[in-house]
Amino acid sequence: MFEQLDQLIFRFDEIIELMSDPDVINDSDRLRKLSIEEADLRPKVEKIKKYKQVIQELEDTEEMLGGSLDPEMADLAKEELASLKADREQLEEEIRLMMIPEDPNDGKNIIMEIRGAAGGDEAQLFAGDLLNMYTRYAENQGWKVEVLSANITGIGGYKEVTLMITGQKVYSQLKFENGAHRVQRVPETESQGRVHTSTATVVVMPEQEELDFDLDENDIRVDIYHASGAGGQHVNKTASAVRMTHIPTGIVVAMQDERSQLKNREKAMKVLRTRVYDELQSERQEAFDSKRKLAVGTGDRSERIRTYNYPQNRVTDHRIGLTIQQLDSIMQGNLDEIINALVLYDQAQKLEELNGHE
Repeated sequence: MFEQLDQLIFRFDEIIELMSDPDVINDSDRLRKLSIEEADLRPKVEKIKKYKQVIQELEDTEEMLGGSLDPEMADLAKEELASLKADREQLEEEIRLMMIPEDPNDGKNIIMEIRGAAGGDEAQLFAGDLLNMYTRYAENQGWKVEVLSANITGIGGYKEVTLMITGQKVYSQLKFENGAHRVQRVPETESQGRVHTSTATVVVMPEQEELDFDLDENDIRVDIYHASGAGGQHVNKTASAVRMTHIPTGIVVAMQDERSQLKNREKAMKVLRTRVYDELQSERQEAFDSKRKLAVGTGDRSERIRTYNYPQNRVTDHRIGLTIQQLDSIMQGNLDEIINALVLYDQAQKLEELNGHE
């Protein structure tokens, strides 16, 4: 692994040189990609250079100890040597973590879909609670949340809601939220005080821009129709709702929340592109998973990943065996403890795999 370090430094220097090239400066797409790569490599290169400096200082100190030193200087050199060895071990571990192959989608925004599943009205109310939880978490991170479409029930729950979350490395933080979320609580409509179990499903997809993944327009059927639901006279007069069907996969996206047909088209295309990419990636992942189990869970979106137990104020993530007795705080968007634990577990698993191949 450490043989790759010089290659990273060489690539970083190459990027810095390219970013000052007039041809690159005039090519906004290429400049943007190079800027993202430079920002990703910079902390790694700084760490590598620090590591190389420690190695050089170690060699110099060992050389000093091999010469003729008075006892006092020899003691100081030995202390310095011990300190440098500790620094070297720490930096080596940090570099190992840093060199774990990143998911290429980690830096992307996401499209999230939340649906009420088993449990009727209670499941749909819980879908609304999850929407609120993720919205608050995103706001705590300084991210922007936009609801793209929502199918709201009469009692205020959600049959399904699609939202876009934009910000710094959103996917890297929320990608482990895929799966079935189970809630155990007494519904407001339950007169006997019995605890019911319901589920809602969450799907997290990295946003795919046209530059990342281009859909063939010949594979898309577009239907324009009148919006339904709230909206007064506008509903009956303006054909602004858009339905897009990707013929090869059968994926359908309908968008009607905007009054403008153009805006509905833009949103529908954004979601359709992301869903089709996600479908194709899922097929590849299934083939890959048949040979190797994923680090966190199986990746199956029907898998029950977490239970929210209201009577005991408890949340349990079943994939890593983590239980937290602060459900009320977590439902307010304070998800850091769970998300950090999932990220660390995933890193540890990948590091173990990386060490096994050295």
